[in-house]
Amino acid sequence: MPGTSGPGERPLEGLHVVECASFVAGPSGGMALARLGADVLRVDPPGGGGDFHRWPVDDQGTSLYWAGLNKGKRSLALDFRTPEGRELLLALATEPGADSGVYLDNVAGRARLTHEELTARRPDVIHVHIEGAAGGKPAVDYTVNAGVGIPHLTGPADHAAPVNHALPAWDFLCGQYAATGILAALHRRHRTGEGSSLSVALSDVALTALGDLGWLDEAHRTGRPRPRIGNHTYGSFGVDFPTADGHRVIAVALTAGQWKALLAATGTADVFAALEPALDADLSDESDRYRHRETIEAILRPWFAARPYEEVARRLDEARALWGPYRDMAEAVELALADENSVVREMDQPGIGPMATTTCPIRTDGVPTPPMPAPALGADTDAVLSERLGLSHSEIGKLHDAGLVAGPR
Repeated sequence: MPGTSGPGERPLEGLHVVECASFVAGPSGGMALARLGADVLRVDPPGGGGDFHRWPVDDQGTSLYWAGLNKGKRSLALDFRTPEGRELLLALATEPGADSGVYLDNVAGRARLTHEELTARRPDVIHVHIEGAAGGKPAVDYTVNAGVGIPHLTGPADHAAPVNHALPAWDFLCGQYAATGILAALHRRHRTGEGSSLSVALSDVALTALGDLGWLDEAHRTGRPRPRIGNHTYGSFGVDFPTADGHRVIAVALTAGQWKALLAATGTADVFAALEPALDADLSDESDRYRHRETIEAILRPWFAARPYEEVARRLDEARALWGPYRDMAEAVELALADENSVVREMDQPGIGPMATTTCPIRTDGVPTPPMPAPALGADTDAVLSERLGLSHSEIGKLHDAGLVAGPR
């Protein structure tokens, strides 16, 4: 059973979570719990939900996306939009026991199980509902990101149109808030015996993150958006530099020590010491480095441009400067797979075959746990209905005949 493999007992071993969610936020939250040992049961309609065939896909059209976001879970294929299927889902979500009665969903409309329905069966149920905007208005990561101003900060300094970013960051952050909410609610239930009804909205998550960074108040105080600065690091010094042989690196100096190391690596300490009086600046100060970032960049750029990557890397490392190479994703995954200590591993994913995937980024005693494959859609349908709900073979067969449940194809 997923949630029981790996070295030793993991912290959420024995916890049962029912996840009725699709796309990124809900499934990533459920997977975070599964990676820590919880038995997470993902519920999809027969044939799969809206994300079952989502790209990227392999050569046969099987979704690498779906497999990646459901590692270590069990799968129940159930038509919960019917009264009979809804009843089964309700029974699973409110299953008795100290380690059960935890339900995570992002279902909208009439198919959604309400908290009132859940508490009527189990008053101490823990229910975490993920939504686009607070109150239920539809939204996804990409629409939320557009609405909070990030695309107007992204892209080259001279670019006028908004630039979307590829990573659904708010989705993943929302999933971690959902997982944290479940753990907090479990602690509360253990302490008081009471359940919880929690909701997490993508738009709230995005605004919270920007508020925590001080970005919202900055815009509020100035009354204007922050200008684009291209690849420069906001509020400090950091930018990309091409090397003589066509590579590109980013060098960053957030602290005075990192600034000193960068100057030592590039042999420019005397140049900047002579320049500071003319600029009326103290470049050991982060704010002054940001104000004069373009001047600093112009002075450092020839040093990088005159040297091949290997020399640049060696000199920066010897000085203990803060830097990193730019890689494409194909390079990144191959390097990670070659690193025995990496969280990236190759495993056999049923229906796909060898798959480069990841394990939990939380290491136990410094060691990452092996990744667990995602289930085939409906792989655990019969076992769950039998073990968790006590249905007989005959009763399960009738559900299959009626098209209410399905097993793996």
